[in-house]
Amino acid sequence: MAIYLTKESKVLVQGMTGAEGMKHTRRMLAAGTRIVGGVNPRKAGRSVDIDGAGIPVFGSVREGMDATGADVTVVFVPPPFAKTAVIEAVDAGIAVAVVITEGIPVHDAVAFHAHARSRGTRIIGPNCPGVITPGQSNAGIIPADIAPGPGRIGLVSKSGTLTYQLMHELRDIGFTSAVGIGGDPVIGTTHIDCLTAFENDPDTELIVLIGEIGGDAEERAAAHIAQHITKPVIGYIAGFTAPEGKTMGHAGAIVSGSSGTAEAKQKALEAAGVAVGATPTETARLVREKLGEHSNPSGTSSPSGTSSPSGTSSPSDTSVPSGTSNPSGA
Repeated sequence: MAIYLTKESKVLVQGMTGAEGMKHTRRMLAAGTRIVGGVNPRKAGRSVDIDGAGIPVFGSVREGMDATGADVTVVFVPPPFAKTAVIEAVDAGIAVAVVITEGIPVHDAVAFHAHARSRGTRIIGPNCPGVITPGQSNAGIIPADIAPGPGRIGLVSKSGTLTYQLMHELRDIGFTSAVGIGGDPVIGTTHIDCLTAFENDPDTELIVLIGEIGGDAEERAAAHIAQHITKPVIGYIAGFTAPEGKTMGHAGAIVSGSSGTAEAKQKALEAAGVAVGATPTETARLVREKLGEHSNPSGTSSPSGTSSPSGTSSPSDTSVPSGTSNPSGA
């Protein structure tokens, strides 16, 4: 099975006719996503040919939903207009809005998240890579070829690049779904939301949780795991070497005093019974040990032992990967 996105999901792309929207619409289609239309009021009524598929452009999300039955939208709208785009989708009654855009002002994110909660729309993001259910559908910018088929692992991550790395290292085992929730200070879907969804998914055998410095989301997730999650959880926290008071990678990845440190998050997760890897590769090894899988198709060697993560990369490595353009310019 899957969470939030299946082969039956019908997807609209807000900002499809922009450069980033067009590029990633092509990639989503190649991954099997049922993209049923784009949204651009200035180009309504046109049809865009993408690799032989004629994708209609609608003037609004409501028009697109009425014409196609769409239940998911992916937002590639630039930051100044993203709030309006998300609120439009929420008012239309969309079930899931995946907000890829980076650089949305915090007060705009607060406003559309509150509006979405009042209307029952699930927001994933903003500033996130989206959600993928391998072999079924892909809504966002996650490269589909790093996870070619379905599997046994559920993944929830603040980081885009670490999502890709863990999916690549564990691609032979595969994933039920992988959700990049984003690293902004205000996000819609949380670690806890995904943990609960994976706990209730009969095909997910193990959950990988990727966090990073800043805020207390991982500590709250640890408390939830201790009380409500019966499936094994393996964790990784980025940012052990990040300097205090400096934003690293994501807008929400900032340490103030003892709050939001990688050490505090690791301790909270381990207290809840979560094995935390010192590096992404070691995290993959811990997953294999828990599932009884011992191969390592990436060809990289696992680090010896489980030494302190003090040498792990800072979360400046957790932004959009090289070669992937900033979707805020869509």
